[in-house]
Amino acid sequence: MGFETKTIRIAMNGITGRMGYRQHLLRSILPIRDAGGFTLEDGTKVQVEPILVGRNEAKIRELAELHKVSEWSTDLDAVIADPTVDIVFDASMTSLRAATLKKAMRAGKHIFTEKPTAETLEEAIELAQIGKESGVTAGVVHDKLYLPGLVKLRRLVDEGFFGRILSIRGEFGYWVFEGDVQAAQRPSWNYRKEDGGGMTTDMFCHWNYVLEGIIGKVKSVNAKTATHIPARWDEAGKEYKATADDASYGIFELETPGGDDVIGQINSSWAVRVYRDELVEFQIDGTHGSAVAGLNKCVAQQRAHTPKPVWNPDLPVTESFRSQWQEVPANAELDNGFKLQWEEFLRDVVAGREHRFGLLSAARGVQLAELGLQSSAERRTIDIPEITL
Repeated sequence: MGFETKTIRIAMNGITGRMGYRQHLLRSILPIRDAGGFTLEDGTKVQVEPILVGRNEAKIRELAELHKVSEWSTDLDAVIADPTVDIVFDASMTSLRAATLKKAMRAGKHIFTEKPTAETLEEAIELAQIGKESGVTAGVVHDKLYLPGLVKLRRLVDEGFFGRILSIRGEFGYWVFEGDVQAAQRPSWNYRKEDGGGMTTDMFCHWNYVLEGIIGKVKSVNAKTATHIPARWDEAGKEYKATADDASYGIFELETPGGDDVIGQINSSWAVRVYRDELVEFQIDGTHGSAVAGLNKCVAQQRAHTPKPVWNPDLPVTESFRSQWQEVPANAELDNGFKLQWEEFLRDVVAGREHRFGLLSAARGVQLAELGLQSSAERRTIDIPEITL
């Protein structure tokens, strides 16, 4: 007797964008499709069938032909209304996202979405309420928690490697070209506040789930935002004023599940040149040890192996501090983080259960971004109230 094969039809909106195309289509859904799907514990085979959705007909058609995707559309409303569509995925502009997610959930579709889910906390909470009332499975991309470096870092936390955790520090960013001489690596709307752009809006929703997923509850925020590059050039080569922040420097008060207070600091900038091993790195320091993790690599130093540096500005440093750290092994095959979360989400859809990273988690990310901007504007620390539905 053969096992059942279940095909899940996924409408992928905003797939011509960098993240939608590269991470979600090219590195997640197409590999799942081309591998023949994946098998559940009961032997059921799950296959995926993408439907490409976007506003640019020529680009959508070209991608569909290139990747042998049989269905594509420029009519998002019609796709949402299609009773054969199981999931609506959204990676479009932030300013358009909430409306798409509301329509999809009210039509009974499961949703999987990029962040932030909305431009305001009020709307993000409304989305979480609609998701709860509709009974659909809602998932929000929390890709960084699936990356090898942070998987290893979380494992060290779970094993008690750090003892009492004291602090976590993060450095993120790189130089995004202005667009006049060399083309910018990011779309121009990222730098226009009126289009939903801005470093704080974009990245604090990530930092919220990273801090929650690695350390614990985020209790307060004190942020300073900046627009370091006031003028940029868009995709057509036209100069425009950057109205959104391109850097955000945050200090956070955190609390572990055990009740310990931890200080968090994260610098985020699109106007910084990289002098570190990876584009994002996090360092946790604790009484028993420390560790530094990037997207892939994680190194650690135990208390017993910690050297005893002596401050002497009159002598050159002869120690190789980096060589004193030991690499943390993966001890497992760690696939692409986006693909891993897609598979977990699809399993939850088939099982009819909640996804562990849902719309309420996303609302907390929007809340942190909103309060971060408020903190910068008011030049003060702001406590973060708990969100309840």
